[in-house]
Amino acid sequence: MNSLTQTILILISVYMMTSCQMKKKSPFTYPQTSKVDTVDVYFGHQVADPYRWLEDDRSAETEAWVKEQNAVTFSYLETVPFRDKIKNRLTEIWNYPRLTAPWKAGGRYFFARNDGLQNQYVYFMQESLESEPQLFLDPNKLSDDGTVALNTFSVSNDGKYLGYGISRGGSDWREFYVRDIETSKDLADHLKWIKFSGISWFKDGFFYGRFPAPEQGDELKGENRYSKIYYHKVGTAQDADKLVFEDNEHPDWSFYPGVTDDEKYMIISVMESTSGNALYFKDLSSKNSEIVKVVEDFENDFNVIDHYDGHLWVMTNYQAPKYKVIKIDVNNPARENWIDLIPEDEKSVLSNISLVGGKVFANYKKDARSLIKTYDTDGVFLYDVDMPSVGTVSGFGGKPEDEITFYTFQSYTYPSVVYKYDIKNNKSELYSETEIDFEIGNYETKQVFYTSKDGTKVPMFIVHKKGLELDGNNPAWLYGYGGFNASMNPYFDIRRLVWLENGGVFAVANLRGGGEYGEKWHKAGTLMNKQNVFDDFIAAGNFLVDNGYTKPEMLAAQGGSNGGLLIGAVINQAPELFRVAYPQVGVLDMLRYQKFTIGRYWASDYGTSEDNEEMFKYLYAYSPLHNISGDLPYPAVMVTTADHDDRVVPAHSFKYIATLQEFYKGNRPVMIRIETDAGHGAGKPTSKVIEEWTDMYSFAFDQMGITPKY
Repeated sequence: MNSLTQTILILISVYMMTSCQMKKKSPFTYPQTSKVDTVDVYFGHQVADPYRWLEDDRSAETEAWVKEQNAVTFSYLETVPFRDKIKNRLTEIWNYPRLTAPWKAGGRYFFARNDGLQNQYVYFMQESLESEPQLFLDPNKLSDDGTVALNTFSVSNDGKYLGYGISRGGSDWREFYVRDIETSKDLADHLKWIKFSGISWFKDGFFYGRFPAPEQGDELKGENRYSKIYYHKVGTAQDADKLVFEDNEHPDWSFYPGVTDDEKYMIISVMESTSGNALYFKDLSSKNSEIVKVVEDFENDFNVIDHYDGHLWVMTNYQAPKYKVIKIDVNNPARENWIDLIPEDEKSVLSNISLVGGKVFANYKKDARSLIKTYDTDGVFLYDVDMPSVGTVSGFGGKPEDEITFYTFQSYTYPSVVYKYDIKNNKSELYSETEIDFEIGNYETKQVFYTSKDGTKVPMFIVHKKGLELDGNNPAWLYGYGGFNASMNPYFDIRRLVWLENGGVFAVANLRGGGEYGEKWHKAGTLMNKQNVFDDFIAAGNFLVDNGYTKPEMLAAQGGSNGGLLIGAVINQAPELFRVAYPQVGVLDMLRYQKFTIGRYWASDYGTSEDNEEMFKYLYAYSPLHNISGDLPYPAVMVTTADHDDRVVPAHSFKYIATLQEFYKGNRPVMIRIETDAGHGAGKPTSKVIEEWTDMYSFAFDQMGITPKY
C-alpha cells in the first residue's frame, strides 16, 4: 500500500469514526425550547431563568411544548421491543383482590376492596362483621377513566350521614359531598376549594377548612393563602356555611379543625410549614367560649389524640425528639401544667398512638420496623403485641368502648395481612390475607447499615432473590426520600415484583431528613444540613457497588417529590454512579419553589432563597436546575410529572428537562414523561400507574441492555 492510499484510508476511517460519534451523541431530536431574557437578583447575585415562561402551565405555548416533549419520549418508548410484555406482566400480577382493614363508625363497619384492576377502591358497609357486605360507594362510577378519586371518608357520630371528599385529575383540591347512609343517596351538599382538610362532625354538620376560590387560570399554580375554618350544616348550600375562625393578620398560616370523640372540644391545628404546629381549642359545650391558644409557636409537633377525663391527650416531640404522650388539662392548659403520660423511649420513635377499648396502643419504630406496645390509661406499660415478622403495622383504630380492633401487617416480601385483635385478651386472629400470583417465598429482605460521608451509620433495606450471587452484575434499583420527617418503612408493593423476578435488587435507604430516628435525624437533613441527604444516598449507591450487589452501569436511582429533588441533586454530584435516574414530580427549582400553591410550607425543611444571602448560596449550590453542567456524564434520565400536580407544580420538571436537554452532550436519553389528568400521585387510577411503571421499567431495562424474561 503506498503512502497516499494509506493516508486517504486513514482520513476516511477518521471521518467515519467522527461521523458515527457525532451521530451517537445526538440520537434524539428534542424540541427547541425558546428562551426569555429573565434575570432575578438575589442579594446582588444575578440568576438567569430563561425558561420562566414554562411556569405558565396552562398557556397555549406550554401546551404545545408538552405535546412535543411527550412525542419524543413515547416515540422512543415505542421502540422498546419488550414494552408490551412488561405491561402484560404488570397487569397480570396486579390482578389480585385486596381489601383494607374494617373500621367501625356510626354503629356499622366499613371497608374498601379492589377486585384487582379496578382504578379505585370500592367501599362496602356491614351492619355487623357477620352480616353480608353491601356495596356502598363506588368511586369508579364518578368518572369514565378512573381519574376521580376518593380522599375523605367520614361517618357522622349518629351514623346517619357519610361525608366524603373527591379529587379530580390528581389535584390536591377536594370537593365534599354528603350521603344519606340509610338510602345510599347523595344530598344536595357540594363544598369546594378545600385542600388537605378533613371532615370533623359536630351535631348536625361538620367543621372543615378551606381557602378562597382562586382566580381563573390559577387553580393549579396560584398561592393558597387566607385559610379559614367553617361550619357546614347538612342539607344547606356552601355559601350558607358559618365562618368559625380566621386570622387575616397571618395569611400564610393554615387552619385545620378536629373534634374530640365526645364532641366537647374543637381542636385547631395551625400550620405555617410541614414541621411544627401551633395548637388551639374551643369548648363546644359553651356557645360563647373563647378560642384557647395552648401553643402559639411552631417549634414542635402537637397531635391531639382525644379528650379523656378532663385532659387532651397529645403526642408531641416537645422536649422529646423521639416523641412522647402528654396530658393537657383543659381548665389549666398552661405549659407548666402539662403531665407526661407515656415518656419518650430513647431506643425507638413513637409514630402513632390510639385509645381503644380502655387500652393505649403505641406504635413505635425501631430501625424503621414497627413495634406495638400496650399501656393502661395511666400510662403504665402492660405488654407488647406480637407481630408475625419484621415489617410495618398500621391500624388499632376505634373508640374507647370497643372490644375489638383491626390492624394490618406488611413488609417488602410479606403482602398485606389484616388481623382482628381481641383487646381484652391480647389475641390476634387472621382476618384476611392477600394471595398473589408470585412465588414471594423465593425472595428475602435484609437490613444493612452503611457509613455515609461524615461517618454517620445509615440503615438500608435490600430485597432480592434468595441465593443471589454478589458478582456485581445484578441490576439494582435504589429508592430514597430523605425529608419532612417521613419514614420509609417496609411495605409491600406489587410494582417491585417485575424488577425482582428479572434478577433485580431493590434497595431503600433510610436517609437523614426522614423520621426513622426522630426529630434529630430529621433536622440532620434539613436547611444547612440538606447536603447530608445527598451524601447518604450517594453512599448507599457506593455500598451496593462495593459489596457486589451491582455496578454503576446497572444501577437505577428513583425518588419522588422531595425525593425528586434528591435524584436531581445526586446526578449533578455523582452522575457516574448511576445508569438510569428518575426524578419524579420533583422540587427542582430551589430558588422559586415557595412561590407556588403551598410550596411555602416546605421552608422549614429547605429555607428559602429570600431568607438571607447564606441560605440563598446554600440552595443555589445544590438546586438541581441551577447545577446542570454540559461537562457531566449524566445517566439516562426520565423525568416524570403530571399536568394536574398542584403540590409540586410541573414547572419544576419542565424547566429542569429543558435545561438538561440544552446542556447535555452525551448519547443517553434525557426525557420527560408528562401524564395528563393526573397529579402528584395520590388517587392515580390503576390503569395509569401500570402504564407509568411499564414505561419506567422499559426505560431501565433498555438502557441497561437487559431483555426481560417474558
